[in-house]
Amino acid sequence: MTAAAVLDLSPGAELDGTEWTVERREPHLGRVQLVKDDGTRERMTFRFLANHPQCRPSSRTSSAGADRGRQRKASEDLKAGRLELTELRMAHLLEVATGFRSGDPFHPGPGEPQSEYDPATTTLTERRHAKVAELAALDPQHAKLLGLGSVGYRTLIRWENARRRFGLVGCADDRWLRRSGGSRTVSEEVREAVLAVREETKRMAKVSMRTKDRMIRQYVREEFGPETKVPSYDTLRRLWQEWFGPGGARQRYARSADLPESQRHIPVHRPGQVGALDTTVLPVMVREHVFGDPVKMHLTLALDVCTHSLVAFRLTLVSDISVDVAMVLRDVTMPLPMRADWGEDLEWPYPGLPAEVVAEFAGHAVAGLPFFTPETVTTDHGSVYRNHHLVEVERVLGCQVLPARVLRPTDKAAVERAFGVIRQLLFEHLVGYTGVDVADRGADPAADAVLTADQLEHLIATWTASFQRAWWVNQAK
Repeated sequence: MTAAAVLDLSPGAELDGTEWTVERREPHLGRVQLVKDDGTRERMTFRFLANHPQCRPSSRTSSAGADRGRQRKASEDLKAGRLELTELRMAHLLEVATGFRSGDPFHPGPGEPQSEYDPATTTLTERRHAKVAELAALDPQHAKLLGLGSVGYRTLIRWENARRRFGLVGCADDRWLRRSGGSRTVSEEVREAVLAVREETKRMAKVSMRTKDRMIRQYVREEFGPETKVPSYDTLRRLWQEWFGPGGARQRYARSADLPESQRHIPVHRPGQVGALDTTVLPVMVREHVFGDPVKMHLTLALDVCTHSLVAFRLTLVSDISVDVAMVLRDVTMPLPMRADWGEDLEWPYPGLPAEVVAEFAGHAVAGLPFFTPETVTTDHGSVYRNHHLVEVERVLGCQVLPARVLRPTDKAAVERAFGVIRQLLFEHLVGYTGVDVADRGADPAADAVLTADQLEHLIATWTASFQRAWWVNQAK
C-alpha cells in the first residue's frame, strides 16, 4: 500500500506516535510544519514522513481510520453466483444515470431509452423515483432473490456513490463478499519452534519450505515430545508467509535487512549538512604515463546530499587507499583553484559572496565549485572507509560518520545516481568508453583509448566546474 493511501498530510490532520498535528504544508519545498500540544514546531519532509515506520494517521482525523491497512474490496471477492446479481444492480443504476442499462447510448437495448428514463425529457430525481416504483412493483420473493427488495430513493443514491467509488463491486452488498480467512492461530509450542527455525535458517544457506517444515517438526519432537500436535505442511507454509513474507530475497540480502541500524535517519535540509563518499571503477580506458598501456582507473566522488553538488573527486590508477579519500575530504573543505586554461566562465559565481572576498581568503582565483566542512559523512563499508587513518581525519574535521547499511546502496542513492549522470553526460562521449558491463562493451575499447590519466583528470575537473557553475547561476536567476 502506498504512503499516499494511508498518510494524510492536510492541515489539521493528526499523526500518531508523538501526536503531531499538521499545521502547514509547503508543497513547493516538499515539506510540512508539524506542531505538538505544547507548541513545539518542527519541519519535516514528505519523504521522511512517508518512510518513517512510526508515522501513521490518527484514527480521529483520518477519514478511513477504521479501514487503515485493509485491502479494498474487488469483484474477485464476491461469492459464487453473486457477480450476476451485482451486474443486475449496476444495470439498473446505469439506466437511472444514462437511460440505458449498458450505460452506452450508442448501443441501446430494445426499447431504450424508456420514456420515464429518457435523460432528454426527465431529471435525475424523476428517474430515481421511477426506478423505485418499478422495483416496488416486482414480486417480493423475486425481488428478494435478486437482491432488489426494499429499494428506496436513498438506497439508490447510496448505491450510486459506492459505484462511482469502487466500480462494479460498489453495487454489491457487503454480505456477498467472501469472509477473510483471519489470522492463523497455533500453539505456543509450535510458535516457539517456528521462531527458532527462523533464527537458525537466517544464518544458513537458503533452504526450501519442505526443509523448514521438517526442522519445525524435529524441534517440537525434541523439545516437547512426539505427542505434541503440529499443523500440516500447507498450514505451516501459509503461516511462514504471513509472518516473514514470501521469502523471495537472496539469503545475504535478507540477512543484511535484519541488521540493526547504527544511526537514525537524518532529514537533510541545508547544504553542507551531509556529504556522501563512494568509489567506482571508471568506465573509460586511459593510457598510463609510463608504458602507455591501456588501464582502468578508480573514481572517488564527494557529493553534497542537499544540493547534489559534485564538490570533489580523485582519480587513482589502482584501488584507492585512505590517503586518497582523506585528500578528497580536504578538497571538499578548500576552494578549488582556477587552472591556467580556465576562463572567466568557470570563476566563482555565487551571489552574496563576491569573488574578490573568496579569492582574498584563498590566496588565488577560485573556481565555481562549492566548499564546506561537512557535518556528517555517509560512506559504505569498504575497507578504505573503515581505516583508522580516515576515521581520525574525520574526527579532526569534526564530521560525524554515518555508515550505510550493509548491501543497501539506496542509503546513499544520491551519490550512486551521480555516477550514472556523469557516465551519461561525459563518459559516454569519450573514446575508450567501456559501457556499463562486459555484454555492452565495444569490440576493442583498449585500442580506442587515447587519453592519458592527466588529460582525463583535467577533463573531469573542467566538466565538473562548468556543470556546477551553470547550475548555481540558474538557481540564482
